[in-house]
Amino acid sequence: MRLGKFIQSFGAMAIAAAAFSHASAADITGAGATFPYPIYAAWAQEYKKVTGTGLNYQSIGSGGGIKQIKAKTVDFGASDMPLKAEDLEADGLMQFPAIMGGVVPIVNIDGVTPGQLKLTGGVLADIYLGKITKWNAPEIAALNAGVKLPAEDITVVHRADGSGTSFLFTDYLSKTNAEFKSKVGSGTAVKWPTGVGGKGNEGVSANVQRIKNSIGYVEYAYAKKNKMSHTQMQNRDGQFVQPDDETFKAAAAGADWAKTPGFAVVLTDQPGKSSWPMTGASFILMHKSQADSAKGKEVLKFFDWAYKNGGAMAADLDYVAMPAPVVKLVQDSWKGQIKDGSGKAVW
Repeated sequence: MRLGKFIQSFGAMAIAAAAFSHASAADITGAGATFPYPIYAAWAQEYKKVTGTGLNYQSIGSGGGIKQIKAKTVDFGASDMPLKAEDLEADGLMQFPAIMGGVVPIVNIDGVTPGQLKLTGGVLADIYLGKITKWNAPEIAALNAGVKLPAEDITVVHRADGSGTSFLFTDYLSKTNAEFKSKVGSGTAVKWPTGVGGKGNEGVSANVQRIKNSIGYVEYAYAKKNKMSHTQMQNRDGQFVQPDDETFKAAAAGADWAKTPGFAVVLTDQPGKSSWPMTGASFILMHKSQADSAKGKEVLKFFDWAYKNGGAMAADLDYVAMPAPVVKLVQDSWKGQIKDGSGKAVW
Protein backbone atom coordinates (compact mmCIF):
# COMPACT_ATOMS: atom_id res chain seq x y z
CA MET A 1 0.00 0.00 0.00
CA ARG A 2 1.35 3.45 -0.90
CA LEU A 3 0.94 4.97 2.57
CA GLY A 4 2.54 8.29 1.67
CA LYS A 5 0.03 8.80 -1.11
CA PHE A 6 -2.75 7.78 1.25
CA ILE A 7 -1.81 10.36 3.87
CA GLN A 8 -1.41 12.98 1.15
CA SER A 9 -4.84 12.10 -0.23
CA PHE A 10 -6.43 12.10 3.20
CA GLY A 11 -5.01 15.56 3.85
CA ALA A 12 -6.55 16.70 0.59
CA MET A 13 -9.88 15.33 1.80
CA ALA A 14 -9.84 17.76 4.72
CA ILE A 15 -9.41 20.60 2.22
CA ALA A 16 -12.17 19.16 0.06
CA ALA A 17 -14.45 18.76 3.07
CA ALA A 18 -13.95 22.40 4.01
CA ALA A 19 -14.79 23.41 0.47
CA PHE A 20 -17.94 21.24 0.57
CA SER A 21 -19.53 23.53 3.16
CA HIS A 22 -19.39 26.38 0.63
CA ALA A 23 -20.99 24.43 -2.21
CA SER A 24 -22.59 26.42 -4.99
CA ALA A 25 -26.04 25.78 -6.42
CA ALA A 26 -24.40 24.04 -9.39
CA ASP A 27 -22.68 21.48 -7.16
CA ILE A 28 -24.18 18.06 -6.49
CA THR A 29 -25.12 16.91 -3.00
CA GLY A 30 -24.99 13.51 -1.37
CA ALA A 31 -25.14 12.02 2.11
CA GLY A 32 -24.66 8.68 3.79
CA ALA A 33 -22.07 6.02 4.36
CA THR A 34 -18.78 6.84 6.06
CA PHE A 35 -17.25 3.66 4.58
CA PRO A 36 -16.62 5.24 1.11
CA TYR A 37 -16.01 8.81 2.31
CA PRO A 38 -12.21 8.74 1.76
CA ILE A 39 -12.56 7.73 -1.90
CA TYR A 40 -15.55 10.00 -2.60
CA ALA A 41 -13.60 12.94 -1.20
CA ALA A 42 -10.55 12.08 -3.30
CA TRP A 43 -12.69 11.73 -6.42
CA ALA A 44 -14.53 14.97 -5.64
CA GLN A 45 -11.35 16.99 -5.37
CA GLU A 46 -10.04 15.74 -8.72
CA TYR A 47 -13.44 16.04 -10.43
CA LYS A 48 -13.71 19.67 -9.31
CA LYS A 49 -10.34 20.38 -10.94
CA VAL A 50 -11.38 18.74 -14.20
CA THR A 51 -14.99 19.92 -14.54
CA GLY A 52 -15.52 22.79 -12.10
CA THR A 53 -18.43 20.91 -10.52
CA GLY A 54 -18.13 20.21 -6.81
CA LEU A 55 -19.55 17.53 -4.56
CA ASN A 56 -21.02 18.33 -1.15
CA TYR A 57 -21.03 14.91 0.55
CA GLN A 58 -22.11 14.53 4.17
CA SER A 59 -20.47 11.51 5.81
CA ILE A 60 -23.30 10.80 8.27
CA GLY A 61 -23.76 7.03 8.08
CA SER A 62 -25.86 4.84 5.81
CA GLY A 63 -29.01 5.26 7.88
CA GLY A 64 -28.83 9.03 7.55
CA GLY A 65 -28.17 8.79 3.83
CA ILE A 66 -31.22 6.62 3.28
CA LYS A 67 -33.38 9.07 5.24
CA GLN A 68 -32.07 12.08 3.32
CA ILE A 69 -32.58 10.62 -0.16
CA LYS A 70 -36.11 9.51 0.79
CA ALA A 71 -36.78 13.06 1.98
CA LYS A 72 -35.30 14.43 -1.28
CA THR A 73 -32.94 16.77 0.58
CA VAL A 74 -29.90 15.50 -1.37
CA ASP A 75 -29.25 14.50 -4.99
CA PHE A 76 -28.10 11.02 -3.99
CA GLY A 77 -27.85 8.86 -0.89
CA ALA A 78 -25.13 6.34 -0.10
CA SER A 79 -25.50 3.10 1.84
CA ASP A 80 -23.31 0.07 2.46
CA MET A 81 -26.44 -1.96 3.16
CA PRO A 82 -28.20 -2.46 -0.17
CA LEU A 83 -31.93 -1.89 -0.06
CA LYS A 84 -34.22 -4.73 -1.06
CA ALA A 85 -36.06 -4.52 -4.39
CA GLU A 86 -39.43 -4.03 -2.69
CA ASP A 87 -38.09 -1.16 -0.56
CA LEU A 88 -36.60 0.55 -3.61
CA GLU A 89 -39.89 0.21 -5.44
CA ALA A 90 -41.91 1.56 -2.51
CA ASP A 91 -39.86 4.77 -2.44
CA GLY A 92 -39.33 5.18 -6.18
CA LEU A 93 -35.59 4.60 -5.85
CA MET A 94 -32.90 2.78 -7.80
CA GLN A 95 -29.46 1.79 -6.54
CA PHE A 96 -26.10 0.89 -8.02
CA PRO A 97 -22.69 -0.09 -6.59
CA ALA A 98 -19.97 2.58 -6.72
CA ILE A 99 -16.97 1.01 -5.00
CA MET A 100 -15.92 -2.04 -3.00
CA GLY A 101 -13.78 -2.33 0.11
CA GLY A 102 -13.39 -4.11 3.41
CA VAL A 103 -14.32 -3.79 7.07
CA VAL A 104 -11.58 -4.76 9.52
CA PRO A 105 -11.39 -5.36 13.26
CA ILE A 106 -8.89 -3.02 14.96
CA VAL A 107 -7.28 -3.47 18.37
CA ASN A 108 -5.22 -1.44 20.83
CA ILE A 109 -3.05 -3.96 22.68
CA ASP A 110 0.50 -3.14 23.76
CA GLY A 111 3.02 -5.18 21.81
CA VAL A 112 0.54 -6.45 19.19
CA THR A 113 1.49 -5.25 15.70
CA PRO A 114 -0.81 -4.66 12.71
CA GLY A 115 -1.95 -7.95 11.22
CA GLN A 116 -0.44 -10.08 14.00
CA LEU A 117 -3.54 -11.10 15.98
CA LYS A 118 -5.69 -13.88 14.48
CA LEU A 119 -9.43 -14.16 15.02
CA THR A 120 -12.26 -16.26 13.67
CA GLY A 121 -15.80 -15.07 13.03
CA GLY A 122 -17.08 -17.18 15.91
CA VAL A 123 -14.57 -15.79 18.41
CA LEU A 124 -15.10 -12.21 17.23
CA ALA A 125 -18.86 -12.64 17.66
CA ASP A 126 -18.39 -14.00 21.19
CA ILE A 127 -16.29 -10.93 22.06
CA TYR A 128 -19.12 -8.68 20.83
CA LEU A 129 -21.66 -10.79 22.72
CA GLY A 130 -19.69 -10.16 25.91
CA LYS A 131 -18.96 -13.89 26.35
CA ILE A 132 -15.18 -13.57 25.86
CA THR A 133 -14.01 -10.79 28.17
CA LYS A 134 -10.21 -11.20 28.54
CA TRP A 135 -7.52 -10.95 25.86
CA ASN A 136 -5.79 -14.07 27.19
CA ALA A 137 -9.00 -16.11 27.07
CA PRO A 138 -8.37 -19.70 25.88
CA GLU A 139 -10.38 -19.15 22.68
CA ILE A 140 -8.11 -16.26 21.62
CA ALA A 141 -4.88 -17.82 22.93
CA ALA A 142 -5.50 -21.03 20.95
CA LEU A 143 -5.44 -19.03 17.70
CA ASN A 144 -2.35 -17.00 18.63
CA ALA A 145 0.50 -19.21 19.76
CA GLY A 146 3.58 -17.10 20.51
CA VAL A 147 1.64 -13.82 20.81
CA LYS A 148 1.85 -12.20 24.26
CA LEU A 149 -1.77 -11.58 25.23
CA PRO A 150 -2.51 -9.55 28.37
CA ALA A 151 -4.77 -10.76 31.18
CA GLU A 152 -6.80 -7.58 30.72
CA ASP A 153 -10.49 -6.88 30.14
CA ILE A 154 -11.54 -6.33 26.54
CA THR A 155 -13.34 -3.04 25.85
CA VAL A 156 -15.70 -3.47 22.90
CA VAL A 157 -16.25 -0.44 20.64
CA HIS A 158 -19.13 -0.32 18.15
CA ARG A 159 -20.93 2.25 16.03
CA ALA A 160 -23.41 4.52 17.79
CA ASP A 161 -25.13 5.63 14.56
CA GLY A 162 -26.99 3.84 11.78
CA SER A 163 -24.16 2.38 9.76
CA GLY A 164 -23.55 0.28 6.65
CA THR A 165 -20.22 -0.67 8.19
CA SER A 166 -22.19 -2.14 11.09
CA PHE A 167 -24.42 -3.95 8.60
CA LEU A 168 -21.44 -5.65 6.95
CA PHE A 169 -19.90 -6.46 10.33
CA THR A 170 -23.07 -7.85 11.90
CA ASP A 171 -24.07 -9.68 8.72
CA TYR A 172 -20.75 -11.52 8.81
CA LEU A 173 -20.97 -12.30 12.53
CA SER A 174 -24.52 -13.57 12.06
CA LYS A 175 -23.30 -15.93 9.34
CA THR A 176 -20.56 -17.37 11.54
CA ASN A 177 -22.18 -17.47 14.99
CA ALA A 178 -25.73 -18.74 15.53
CA GLU A 179 -26.06 -17.12 18.96
CA PHE A 180 -25.06 -13.72 17.59
CA LYS A 181 -27.65 -14.14 14.82
CA SER A 182 -30.42 -14.95 17.27
CA LYS A 183 -29.54 -12.38 19.96
CA VAL A 184 -28.23 -9.44 17.92
CA GLY A 185 -28.82 -10.13 14.22
CA SER A 186 -27.68 -7.99 11.32
CA GLY A 187 -28.56 -4.42 10.41
CA THR A 188 -27.35 -0.86 10.19
CA ALA A 189 -28.33 -0.38 13.85
CA VAL A 190 -28.58 -3.22 16.36
CA LYS A 191 -28.90 -3.52 20.14
CA TRP A 192 -25.34 -4.25 21.23
CA PRO A 193 -25.04 -6.46 24.34
CA THR A 194 -21.87 -4.68 25.52
CA GLY A 195 -19.39 -1.96 24.72
CA VAL A 196 -19.14 1.77 24.01
CA GLY A 197 -20.30 3.58 20.89
CA GLY A 198 -18.53 5.89 18.47
CA LYS A 199 -20.10 7.98 15.72
CA GLY A 200 -18.81 7.12 12.25
CA ASN A 201 -15.63 5.26 11.37
CA GLU A 202 -13.89 8.31 12.80
CA GLY A 203 -15.51 7.92 16.21
CA VAL A 204 -14.79 4.20 16.45
CA SER A 205 -11.15 4.78 15.43
CA ALA A 206 -10.77 7.55 18.01
CA ASN A 207 -12.20 5.40 20.80
CA VAL A 208 -9.98 2.44 20.00
CA GLN A 209 -6.92 4.68 19.86
CA ARG A 210 -7.85 6.19 23.23
CA ILE A 211 -8.82 3.05 25.15
CA LYS A 212 -6.16 0.45 25.96
CA ASN A 213 -7.10 -3.20 25.29
CA SER A 214 -10.07 -2.21 23.10
CA ILE A 215 -11.40 -3.68 19.88
CA GLY A 216 -13.51 -2.01 17.18
CA TYR A 217 -14.33 -2.27 13.49
CA VAL A 218 -13.82 0.27 10.72
CA GLU A 219 -13.40 0.62 7.00
CA TYR A 220 -9.85 -0.38 6.09
CA ALA A 221 -8.73 3.09 4.90
CA TYR A 222 -9.37 4.49 8.37
CA ALA A 223 -7.29 1.73 9.96
CA LYS A 224 -4.42 2.43 7.54
CA LYS A 225 -4.63 6.19 7.92
CA ASN A 226 -4.57 6.02 11.71
CA LYS A 227 -1.85 3.32 11.73
CA MET A 228 -4.06 1.03 13.77
CA SER A 229 -3.46 -2.65 14.46
CA HIS A 230 -5.94 -4.58 12.35
CA THR A 231 -6.37 -8.32 12.81
CA GLN A 232 -6.13 -11.29 10.52
CA MET A 233 -9.38 -13.16 9.98
CA GLN A 234 -10.09 -16.77 9.20
CA ASN A 235 -12.21 -16.94 6.06
CA ARG A 236 -14.86 -19.41 4.95
CA ASP A 237 -12.20 -21.72 3.46
CA GLY A 238 -10.40 -21.86 6.82
CA GLN A 239 -7.48 -19.65 5.76
CA PHE A 240 -6.19 -16.74 7.82
CA VAL A 241 -5.92 -13.70 5.55
CA GLN A 242 -4.86 -10.07 5.77
CA PRO A 243 -7.09 -7.25 4.50
CA ASP A 244 -5.99 -5.54 1.28
CA ASP A 245 -7.35 -4.81 -2.17
CA GLU A 246 -6.36 -8.29 -3.41
CA THR A 247 -8.32 -10.14 -0.72
CA PHE A 248 -11.26 -7.77 -1.28
CA LYS A 249 -11.12 -8.56 -5.02
CA ALA A 250 -11.05 -12.27 -4.24
CA ALA A 251 -14.21 -11.96 -2.15
CA ALA A 252 -15.98 -10.13 -4.98
CA ALA A 253 -14.85 -12.54 -7.71
CA GLY A 254 -17.93 -14.78 -7.60
CA ALA A 255 -20.56 -12.06 -7.25
CA ASP A 256 -23.44 -12.32 -9.72
CA TRP A 257 -24.44 -8.69 -10.17
CA ALA A 258 -26.54 -9.32 -13.26
CA LYS A 259 -28.98 -11.69 -11.58
CA THR A 260 -29.35 -9.79 -8.30
CA PRO A 261 -32.30 -7.33 -8.23
CA GLY A 262 -31.13 -3.81 -7.48
CA PHE A 263 -27.50 -5.02 -7.60
CA ALA A 264 -28.05 -5.90 -3.92
CA VAL A 265 -25.01 -8.18 -3.62
CA VAL A 266 -23.67 -8.80 -0.10
CA LEU A 267 -20.04 -9.94 -0.14
CA THR A 268 -19.56 -11.16 3.43
CA ASP A 269 -18.27 -14.70 4.15
CA GLN A 270 -17.58 -15.45 0.50
CA PRO A 271 -15.77 -18.67 -0.52
CA GLY A 272 -12.20 -18.61 -1.80
CA LYS A 273 -8.82 -19.21 -0.16
CA SER A 274 -7.84 -15.54 -0.48
CA SER A 275 -11.21 -13.93 0.28
CA TRP A 276 -11.46 -11.31 3.02
CA PRO A 277 -14.65 -12.28 4.91
CA MET A 278 -15.93 -8.74 5.62
CA THR A 279 -15.92 -7.31 2.10
CA GLY A 280 -18.74 -5.15 0.79
CA ALA A 281 -19.85 -2.75 -1.89
CA SER A 282 -21.10 0.76 -1.23
CA PHE A 283 -24.27 1.74 -3.06
CA ILE A 284 -25.68 4.96 -4.49
CA LEU A 285 -29.41 5.66 -4.16
CA MET A 286 -31.25 7.96 -6.57
CA HIS A 287 -34.87 8.71 -7.37
CA LYS A 288 -36.08 7.14 -10.59
CA SER A 289 -38.07 10.25 -11.42
CA GLN A 290 -35.81 13.29 -11.30
CA ALA A 291 -37.54 16.57 -10.47
CA ASP A 292 -34.37 18.36 -11.62
CA SER A 293 -33.15 16.28 -14.55
CA ALA A 294 -30.07 18.46 -15.07
CA LYS A 295 -28.94 17.82 -11.50
CA GLY A 296 -29.66 14.13 -11.85
CA LYS A 297 -27.52 14.02 -14.97
CA GLU A 298 -24.69 15.76 -13.11
CA VAL A 299 -24.73 13.01 -10.47
CA LEU A 300 -24.48 10.35 -13.18
CA LYS A 301 -21.70 12.28 -14.91
CA PHE A 302 -19.74 12.29 -11.65
CA PHE A 303 -19.99 8.54 -11.17
CA ASP A 304 -19.36 7.89 -14.87
CA TRP A 305 -16.15 9.90 -14.51
CA ALA A 306 -15.24 8.01 -11.32
CA TYR A 307 -15.77 4.62 -12.98
CA LYS A 308 -13.52 5.65 -15.87
CA ASN A 309 -10.86 7.66 -14.03
CA GLY A 310 -11.00 6.79 -10.36
CA GLY A 311 -9.49 3.30 -10.29
CA ALA A 312 -5.94 4.35 -9.40
CA MET A 313 -7.16 6.58 -6.57
CA ALA A 314 -9.31 3.70 -5.31
CA ALA A 315 -6.30 1.35 -5.29
CA ASP A 316 -4.20 3.93 -3.43
CA LEU A 317 -6.80 3.90 -0.66
CA ASP A 318 -7.21 0.09 -0.72
CA TYR A 319 -10.65 0.12 -2.28
CA VAL A 320 -11.60 -2.02 -5.28
CA ALA A 321 -13.00 -0.38 -8.40
CA MET A 322 -16.10 -1.94 -9.95
CA PRO A 323 -15.20 -4.29 -12.84
CA ALA A 324 -15.94 -3.06 -16.38
CA PRO A 325 -18.79 -5.58 -17.00
CA VAL A 326 -20.53 -4.38 -13.82
CA VAL A 327 -20.09 -0.73 -14.86
CA LYS A 328 -21.79 -1.57 -18.17
CA LEU A 329 -24.72 -3.15 -16.30
CA VAL A 330 -24.97 -0.09 -14.05
CA GLN A 331 -24.95 2.39 -16.93
CA ASP A 332 -27.60 0.36 -18.76
CA SER A 333 -29.72 0.60 -15.62
CA TRP A 334 -29.32 4.39 -15.64
CA LYS A 335 -30.76 4.52 -19.15
CA GLY A 336 -33.68 2.31 -18.25
CA GLN A 337 -34.61 3.64 -14.83
CA ILE A 338 -33.63 7.29 -14.26
CA LYS A 339 -36.02 9.63 -16.09
CA ASP A 340 -37.23 13.21 -16.02
CA GLY A 341 -40.79 14.30 -15.27
CA SER A 342 -41.93 13.56 -18.82
CA GLY A 343 -40.52 10.02 -18.77
CA LYS A 344 -37.47 10.76 -20.89
CA ALA A 345 -34.21 9.05 -19.94
CA VAL A 346 -31.81 11.41 -18.17
CA TRP A 347 -28.68 9.48 -19.22
